[in-house]
Amino acid sequence: MSKAVYPGTFDPLTRGHLYVIRRAAKIFDSVIVGLLNNSAKNPLFSVQERMDMIREVTSDIPNVEVVSFDGLLMHFVLEQKANVILRGIRTGTEFEFELMNAHANKKIEPEVDTLFFPCDSDFSCVSSSMVRDVAAYGGEIRDFVPESIAEKLYLKLEEKKKQEKEGQ
Repeated sequence: MSKAVYPGTFDPLTRGHLYVIRRAAKIFDSVIVGLLNNSAKNPLFSVQERMDMIREVTSDIPNVEVVSFDGLLMHFVLEQKANVILRGIRTGTEFEFELMNAHANKKIEPEVDTLFFPCDSDFSCVSSSMVRDVAAYGGEIRDFVPESIAEKLYLKLEEKKKQEKEGQ
């Protein structure tokens, strides 16, 4: 059985992320979306909220599972009994960074490969941080994230502004 892990913080999941998941699901028997619990990134959404959103938008893909993890990616990959790490690539700079990580991961565990998916040109400028920024300033983000995630993001930002006002 071929099993791949697609790791990330997904705060929030974008259409570019979903593109990678859908492509991978056609190639691998099982795709694990590994939701990194990285508090250093100061995520807008909780781990549970992100997991719920990803599960909602991938519910039509039967071979996709969403699992949270913290710590070393390679430990998670081995725990999941996967043999491939998936990475989406938008730019040449991103490729260089991901290639260095792939080499390091190969040194840690030679039996695990990294597979790069070039993004669809429609999503080459899209990142989770860009989506959060555009939404925070009232911009339209539905071209960048699934509708249900856009609604949750607008509500979360509204809630955050309200809390900030009350805290002043």
